[in-house]
Amino acid sequence: MGVEAVSGNGAEAKEVTAAKVEAKETAVAVSKNASFREESNFLADLKESERKALAELRDKVEAAIVEGKLFDDGKAEEKKKAEAPVEKEVKKEAAAEEKKEEEESKEAEAEEKKEESKEVEAEEKKEEEESKEEKKEEESKENEEKKEEAVQKPTADEEKPATVVIDKDISLWGVPLLSSKGDDSTDVVLLKFLRARDFKAGAAFEMLRKTLRWRRDWKGFAAGEELPEELEGACYLDGADREGHPVCYNALGVFADEAVYKKALGTEEGKARFLQWRVRAMERHVADLDLKPGGVSSLLQVTDLRNSPGPAKKDLRVAVKQVLDLFQDNYPELVTRNILINVPFWYYAFSTLFYPFMTQRTKSKFVIARPSKVTETLLKYIPIEAIPVKYGGLKRDNDTEFSAEDSEVTEVIVKANSTETIEIEATEADTTLTWDLTVLGWEVNYKEEFVPTDEGSYTIIVRKGKKMASSEEAVRNSFRAGEPGKVVLTVENASNRKKKVLFRHKAKSAYAKKC
Repeated sequence: MGVEAVSGNGAEAKEVTAAKVEAKETAVAVSKNASFREESNFLADLKESERKALAELRDKVEAAIVEGKLFDDGKAEEKKKAEAPVEKEVKKEAAAEEKKEEEESKEAEAEEKKEESKEVEAEEKKEEEESKEEKKEEESKENEEKKEEAVQKPTADEEKPATVVIDKDISLWGVPLLSSKGDDSTDVVLLKFLRARDFKAGAAFEMLRKTLRWRRDWKGFAAGEELPEELEGACYLDGADREGHPVCYNALGVFADEAVYKKALGTEEGKARFLQWRVRAMERHVADLDLKPGGVSSLLQVTDLRNSPGPAKKDLRVAVKQVLDLFQDNYPELVTRNILINVPFWYYAFSTLFYPFMTQRTKSKFVIARPSKVTETLLKYIPIEAIPVKYGGLKRDNDTEFSAEDSEVTEVIVKANSTETIEIEATEADTTLTWDLTVLGWEVNYKEEFVPTDEGSYTIIVRKGKKMASSEEAVRNSFRAGEPGKVVLTVENASNRKKKVLFRHKAKSAYAKKC
């Protein structure tokens, strides 16, 4: 059983098998589309400056953990510096008070001598005044001693040395941060923070500390109330790209329903629940990664803006920005590419609101595809058999006919203003042929026929000819051949641009099943 691609301009037909396609311009195996390969996490592949930065960050993290200061945000030191001038001012005031008391004492003595020359009848009054002055001096001295004790004597908390809790098992995403533990994954995690800060060890260290403090203080990690069922399709993993990165799909079109929108984002509690749910989803996705040198340590993220509410929906705009900010600050380098598909015109104005807050590195990871370029764009990163049918690919949920392992996808180029036919052969009777076919951008005429080998038999129309719009999903069909023959798939391209056809097929023989 074979596949044949035939040119409508009379070019010689060339038979191809499912394993190998030999036609020069008509049918070729799809395997070498461009793809993004993330930076290496092997030490040998790093530049000398990058290795030095990694070593410096290792030392900073190690010292902070051993000293129990990894979560220290520097506020304690700032408080101590702020209290120093206050303490100095208190001492200065105490000295001035003491000098004043001495002057008052001298004046009292002079007054006593003056009063001695007075009449005896005033002596009692003098003694009474002296008694008052002495009492005043005693009270003043007592107040002075109390002030000195307040300045010099440490508080009960200061007398006791602070207890430093050292946790050498501190980890992030299940990876220990103490390099001396000898886990290869530690360097992979540290490199993510370094790359997010252009290999500046100090800045990367502060970013790591802020992330750890956020994870310690944020209450959203605890399991909470889930979002409405209507939002289950808002974020999910489905398949992998050409480099093995899990693909995370986000569909914002679910918020087009006003009832769903209000339920999810109409209240402060709803907004908080949405943010918590999105972060917990990210945590689950990160748990699927292999944070080791050579492992797949990041996601490919696809965000579908089809039917999504416009920028007038402030609550959604704020929620999306919150998610972007949290991910940029606390999940560095865990998304290898951000592909935005079905991007409407208003997006370009909307994006100016949050793009200024992104780092240049984050911006460089964004890929934007208009509706007419969705499949073509995704195909650069994801195999066609792993792209969902709603995005022009061949992947169907719970597919029992094809799997990525047992089916090879073949590519056919249809030149401008020409026709190509693909022939799938049934070499024996009672054979069921099944095929998938998609055209990038469609806008072609397409039909399916079964042509028996016996010239005396009639050709059977399997699918009538039809003009396929650009929004068409991949075609799947099957035909049970009661006699030897071939199914002929015809693609007519009347446009001035060449078209790319991708297809796969399989045959099931009733005879083989019996055996």
